[in-house]
Amino acid sequence: MPKDYTSVVPNLQMKDDLQALVRLAIAEDLRDQIDWTTVCLIDDSRRGGCRIVPRKPGVCAGADLMPWIIEEFDADLQVEIHQQDGTELVPQKAIASIVGNVRDLLTAERTVLNLLSRLCGIATLTKQYVDAIEGTKSRLYDTRKTTPGWRLIEKYAVRCGGATSHRSGLHDGFLIKDNHLALAGDANGPIDASVAAAKAIAWRGGTVERMNAPEIVEIEVDSLDQFRDVLPSGPDIILLDNFALESLAEAVAIRDAAGSPVELEASGNVTIDTIASIAATGVNRISSGALTHQATSLDLGFDWFDADVN
Repeated sequence: MPKDYTSVVPNLQMKDDLQALVRLAIAEDLRDQIDWTTVCLIDDSRRGGCRIVPRKPGVCAGADLMPWIIEEFDADLQVEIHQQDGTELVPQKAIASIVGNVRDLLTAERTVLNLLSRLCGIATLTKQYVDAIEGTKSRLYDTRKTTPGWRLIEKYAVRCGGATSHRSGLHDGFLIKDNHLALAGDANGPIDASVAAAKAIAWRGGTVERMNAPEIVEIEVDSLDQFRDVLPSGPDIILLDNFALESLAEAVAIRDAAGSPVELEASGNVTIDTIASIAATGVNRISSGALTHQATSLDLGFDWFDADVN
């Protein structure tokens, strides 16, 4: 089985990306000035606290990243995490608490809620897809159809929802698509030659720079005829793009009859209504951009403590 492309835990690259987003969000709100309403109405010595609470059921994503978010405000704030990422959220049960200077809390409120609401929304939608294929042989994967700048963070939320991350970028996996085949035809010839060219580099051969070349070779096909052509060349994964259910099942049967270890991935028109039927065909993998580009933010709010925190 090909290894997954990314780790399941937060990493330092994710921290860099997240904190860059927080800095951008702060700049959008303040533009090197101040929160005039808060400064006008709230005494600068006032201290208090708030709990971040879900208004609806969902899946937690982003709570474990809260210290990185709060750190970027360079403010008098301390965070305590109550729900771990990946856990199911109950309405009004706090995800985290933040205490400190009330002016800083009010200034940070919208940025914190925007980030966590987005991530929890992705994790919640992903969990619905994962539940729909429970008990099948299929695993759910995300895609590169992410919000620019948010990729590693949104893919982290997908993993919190129980799915698996596909390659995180063009740099960490070969995926030979129809455009590659069309434009490289003169150089590589038939489909199997394109697979062989990629495998030569993946296996640390070939003639191009390969020090950090990925090890997984995947190729996209859009017909059973193409599938039959490429199967003997032995890529790690064959992506069956926009196949009808009957064609997916036939591809699985052909692969199994050939005794091939190649994993089959279904992609295209994957929705919460179709995913169970796709999984029933016996494919190993199902990838869906909907996990990130169609997710709705989960409704979260700040519930303030009744008394000042000293």
